[in-house]
Amino acid sequence: MSEINTRALRDAFGSFMTGVTVVTTRAHDGTPVGFTANSFASVSLDPPLLLVCPGKFLSCFEMFQNAEHFAVSVLAAGQEDISTTFASFKGDRFARVAHDPDLHGVPLIRGAAALFSCRKWQAVPAGDHSVLLGRVIAFDHTGYPGLGYGSGQYFSMKPDSPEFYTSERRL
Repeated sequence: MSEINTRALRDAFGSFMTGVTVVTTRAHDGTPVGFTANSFASVSLDPPLLLVCPGKFLSCFEMFQNAEHFAVSVLAAGQEDISTTFASFKGDRFARVAHDPDLHGVPLIRGAAALFSCRKWQAVPAGDHSVLLGRVIAFDHTGYPGLGYGSGQYFSMKPDSPEFYTSERRL
């Protein structure tokens, strides 16, 4: 085992393959905000809970901490550009990405593999992030194959094939 080196630790965490999501809400003035996250997990079926982990470094961090509602769009294979937009683009991200509002006006990414509209259940401080728990109040599952990320690159299952493909695109 090695001593804690932040870059090496990030690389070690990155070896865990995850799905890719875009988490969205609306600011108090109604402006949509969102970020790309791979820290997403189902927590409970009764009640239906999920979690995401926004970083305190995000410009929209306080908006998520104070939001009553938020949404999670599980990106589908082929939506690498959307992931990159919400991870790094500094302009109006929503002008570049097709989306529709949920029942509370929170943007959901069109063409995603799964969509979850949530009411904030709890936000727990966790180091340089927060664990944001949401109670699922509505969802949709399109059946599209999900977009994955691991070891610095995107991947997904090919439809009708157990083989993986990887994208040359990186975050």
